[in-house]
Amino acid sequence: MEYLVWALTISLVLVGLAGCILPLLPGTTLILAAMVLHKLLLPAQLSWWLLGAIALLWLLSLLMDLAGVIIGTRIFGGSKWGMAGAGGGALVGVFFSLPALLLGTFLGAVVAEKFISKKSGGQSLRSGVGAATGFLLSTVARVACAFTMIALFGLAVLAG
Repeated sequence: MEYLVWALTISLVLVGLAGCILPLLPGTTLILAAMVLHKLLLPAQLSWWLLGAIALLWLLSLLMDLAGVIIGTRIFGGSKWGMAGAGGGALVGVFFSLPALLLGTFLGAVVAEKFISKKSGGQSLRSGVGAATGFLLSTVARVACAFTMIALFGLAVLAG
């Protein structure tokens, strides 16, 4: 039974790590789910306090993810259409590759700003740069939270 729990935990954590980069997978949510399941199935290996700390890191990752693209787009002068276009472009780009994901975020914001918000080419490009920058920063923050969650879990298991 213990081997199955570990197999499930590790599988969910690995898929969660992939999800920290790919927007269609709920990265840190899968990592948190793995740790909650691990706690429920092997309760002695992880304290509820540590699980609470891991859950706070999960919440922080969600907030940073949301704030990244919004703040990035807004700081560079983008509108709600730029943010929506960035999200749509990212959704299209995810089906091709990681560079296409970043390019899709950029182009989605530029196209939405140019044709829906009727902004100039320069303003649209700035919005696209902001969306791509925000996406990169939020991805870095998500990955940092994910690795911190995994490190806390690993240290708790090793110490227990």
